[in-house]
Amino acid sequence: MRELDLLLLAFLERGYGALDAGGRTCFERLVDYPDPVLLELLMGRMAPSDKDVAQLVERIRACAAD
Repeated sequence: MRELDLLLLAFLERGYGALDAGGRTCFERLVDYPDPVLLELLMGRMAPSDKDVAQLVERIRACAAD
């Protein structure tokens, strides 16, 4: 999905490098979600149940908004 590519690319360029090992592991878990679910999470139409994933989603969304 093109939308996912744009959101994730922005984060990889601006935010991924600041993640610690736990954050990178969380990112790997996040990108393993099915594309439709991942898009719903990143667009804010669905809330993650995992607190760490929720924080990471907010970071990704913030990078995309810059």
